[in-house]
Amino acid sequence: MKILSIETSCDETAISIIEANGDFDDSKFDILANIVHSQIPEHAPYGGVFPAVAKREHSRNLVPVLQKALEQSYENSKSQIQNSKQISDDKVQEVEKILEREPELLEQFLKVIPTLEIPDIDAIAVTHGPGLEPALWVGINFAKALSIVWDKPIITTNHMLGHVFSTLLNEENPKIEFPAIALLVSGGHTELILVKDWCEYEKIGQTRDDAVGEAFDKVARLLDLPYPGGPEISKLAEKLGPRGSKFEFPRPMLHSKDFDFSFSGLKTSVLYTVKKLGELTQEDKEEVAHEFQQAAIDVLVKKTIKAAQKYNAKTVILGGGVAANTELRKQLTEAVEKNLPNSTMQIPDIKFTGDNAAMIAIAGYFTYLKNGVTQEPLKIEADGNLSL
Repeated sequence: MKILSIETSCDETAISIIEANGDFDDSKFDILANIVHSQIPEHAPYGGVFPAVAKREHSRNLVPVLQKALEQSYENSKSQIQNSKQISDDKVQEVEKILEREPELLEQFLKVIPTLEIPDIDAIAVTHGPGLEPALWVGINFAKALSIVWDKPIITTNHMLGHVFSTLLNEENPKIEFPAIALLVSGGHTELILVKDWCEYEKIGQTRDDAVGEAFDKVARLLDLPYPGGPEISKLAEKLGPRGSKFEFPRPMLHSKDFDFSFSGLKTSVLYTVKKLGELTQEDKEEVAHEFQQAAIDVLVKKTIKAAQKYNAKTVILGGGVAANTELRKQLTEAVEKNLPNSTMQIPDIKFTGDNAAMIAIAGYFTYLKNGVTQEPLKIEADGNLSL
């Protein structure tokens, strides 16, 4: 089964084409195309993702990203690009209605899509939540328009499910054994998911305020670091080396009896420290970054291990944009090896930790195996608070 997937939940415009085979337990995935267009330069002046800008950039970039994905797919599958027939008047009217609120996307769509050969795909997977609803709507409407023109069914996909299974994009295609605990960490989410089986999920913990990625970005702004803040904090923390930090920040909810998180107090502690210091030296910044990062990691690791022990997890999964953090990857892996001798640790390649459409295609495939395709694609709606 070939799936073209679309991801526009936040500030990456992404389209992928994968070939999926097998059932849940013996699935195999071949990535024919995977294109991600980042909007970091557009959001950097705001110090974070600005929803109206994200929506505008998705409208501008979806058609060019689709073209690149199709070209990459044709090259990998060694097939030829050919021109297709013009879109019928009836379908043009349907597309115009679907994309009436996206005039720039509509113009590009009607100019470019008729020149493309209908790709050899079986379905279109699209993220319908969670995320920024204005951004989600652009991707959903683009999927609807393609579905009309190409006569392809749609599979709606949960963005967080993509992060759960992003580890399957690794070349070795590891097998996930259940039950599994997934720690999903990003700019918008910090969650612990109990994965009972391929299509049985339970959220057992989440942040009560800031997501950990959001906290990284806010602390980076306090230290006058460029956006996105996570990688910049990590670079500073690494420079400190073995000498350690003179600061000591709290580990919020480290010893709570549940699996929830809170990072607002940690961020506030950094704020008070920075205000007290006044003008920061480079050494101050390195020590603040190091202690903040370690405080966040301590909480994430302890909660994950605690959850894995309670539910006898056979697999521990780390996913989401913050999963690119080298220290988090290292320390969680070490903690699993030390405390969970009968469990395996699975982390996606760094290139698949951020938002991408390949993970949406895999999640879409598993959704298809369970539920089939969406029966009424024109009724698909964005759900910014969609939960597993």
